[in-house]
Amino acid sequence: MALKITLKPNERMILGKAVITNGSGKCEFLVENNVPILRQSDILSPDRAGTPALRIYLAIQLMYVDEAQIVVHQKLYWQLVEEFIAAAPSSLDLIDQINELILKENYYQALKLTQKLIEFEQEVIERVTKCSEILPVG
Repeated sequence: MALKITLKPNERMILGKAVITNGSGKCEFLVENNVPILRQSDILSPDRAGTPALRIYLAIQLMYVDEAQIVVHQKLYWQLVEEFIAAAPSSLDLIDQINELILKENYYQALKLTQKLIEFEQEVIERVTKCSEILPVG
């Protein structure tokens, strides 16, 4: 079954190993085989991966689109996950779900679930920030 994709004007996407940029008009096409596909809104550039959860997302993204370096990306992923759990043990259930998808090589779904990890991380940061504003230092 083909996947129908509509790109907005000037929208970018990754299709397999290619980065595609749409022209000035709307574009519609069908992808008839199984290849990695990421729309511009789902692509994270390395320079924007400024938090631990975003670095985990980037590692999964690289597993998804760069199969030639999968071992390198997986090694990085497991290291990042270990560090994240050590810093935020309450994330374990969510990370276990992401790990399950990684082990099944379902990288796209793992990316989607990692967006929840990014939200979780942001909530933790906000709570810590509020606590530090309330509690006197020293």
